[in-house]
Amino acid sequence: MYHIHFYQAEECHSGIRLDVFLSLENPELSRSHMQKLICEGLVEVNSIPAKASFRLKVGDQIILRMPPPVELVMAGEDIPLDIYHNDADLIVVNKPRGMVVHPAEGNYSGTLVNALLYCCKDLSGINGIIRPGIVHRLDKDTSGLLMVAKNDTAHIELARQLSIHSVDRIYLALVQGIVKNDFGRIDAPIGRHPKDRKKMAVTPGKGRNAATNYRVLKRFNKENLTLLELILETGRTHQIRVHMKWLGHPLLGDSKYSQAKNRFGLEGQFLHAKLLGFLHPKTGSKMIFEAPLPKELEEILSNLEE
Repeated sequence: MYHIHFYQAEECHSGIRLDVFLSLENPELSRSHMQKLICEGLVEVNSIPAKASFRLKVGDQIILRMPPPVELVMAGEDIPLDIYHNDADLIVVNKPRGMVVHPAEGNYSGTLVNALLYCCKDLSGINGIIRPGIVHRLDKDTSGLLMVAKNDTAHIELARQLSIHSVDRIYLALVQGIVKNDFGRIDAPIGRHPKDRKKMAVTPGKGRNAATNYRVLKRFNKENLTLLELILETGRTHQIRVHMKWLGHPLLGDSKYSQAKNRFGLEGQFLHAKLLGFLHPKTGSKMIFEAPLPKELEEILSNLEE
């Protein structure tokens, strides 16, 4: 049975795309998931089926027919996980570099989701078969902490915390060049790259608001590199990688956003999600987790300090 949701566009929604509006109203669901529902005719504007690109006007009446969660049928795989917390509502894992979070074209096995399905039989079904329990993601070559929901109630609450920017997320990154200021804040919207749809870019006047705070931990003048601590205010796709590229200091090893070579032969960006903090979705207690740099990245720092 479908769950019916009613919305009315207000002045602040004027001109916003329908799929964007629905993803903002339902932060626990991805925009691509909303686009799928729209394509299936499950969304109407003023009683007429609408396209994802429809621009809202003040007073528009939106109806969303949400289908029931799909039973998960993906296969689990016996892949070791570095588990930091595990209870009836959520699991926190330290994702290794090189592991894709969920199956997609070219990566249908060996993902974090496959590993989770093997060790956890109770994951949230909100994001469907491909992304069970996944509340937020890390890029394939970004290591570090991720929270995963085990039921829909936990999923919705954790997604809500992300949407209001109350989740603590601190990263470590080694970037090219010497960052001059000890502290800084990058406030620049991010959207699809105008020429390469597989990349993101800072898009002034377009895109979605994005803010990243950074602090210099150490400057390696001889190697022309800087170690940064970064705190996310928002969580856009490739946010840190795009913001640092825009600042003129792309991440070491990031072949997507920089063509610079590095003597370490590092494949993939030097980026690690070292701290994750949030309120437990059921008890409300504060939970904070920290994960050390993976050995590969720690060795690079050790070599720089010699």
